[in-house]
Amino acid sequence: MVRAFIAVGSNIDPAANVRLAIGHLARRVRVVGISMVYRTEALGRPEQPAYYNCVVEVETAVPPQDLKQGILRPIEDSLGRMRGDDKFAPRTIDLDLIVYGDLVMDDGGIILPDPEIMKRPFLAIPLSELAPDLVLASCSRRIAEIASGLEQGGLQPLNDYARQLQDELEQVVLEFRE
Repeated sequence: MVRAFIAVGSNIDPAANVRLAIGHLARRVRVVGISMVYRTEALGRPEQPAYYNCVVEVETAVPPQDLKQGILRPIEDSLGRMRGDDKFAPRTIDLDLIVYGDLVMDDGGIILPDPEIMKRPFLAIPLSELAPDLVLASCSRRIAEIASGLEQGGLQPLNDYARQLQDELEQVVLEFRE
């Protein structure tokens, strides 16, 4: 089993879509943690609705390409994700594999670890909450160090919502044990 991290984001009915995406994910791979969920403004798009962003930790034996194409993309499709020319357009859900064990790769549309971790607080900070001692293999730096160097002012924690997601995850885990 490999420890992997998936970034989750939505700015179209985000409360519902983030919840649904994590529920779908938990039925396909072993979800072991959910970071705080943050409300963030759309990057460079003040006219767009705000995003809900978090990171989910999973344990899986599914290879990265299969995880992306066979699990994450179908979940996005089921939640109405539309892809077009504008990669920054509003979206019902965005599921991105950002870390997969200590694997470093740039192949088939997947770059691991995701280089955006180094500059996006909504990736680095939630990742550091789940795994502060994680060392990114691409730069040999601890994620806690990277996160501490990023501006955190644009992140609004959604404490009650995040707690609800954790409770729901526990319920899904109990259902699978039965």
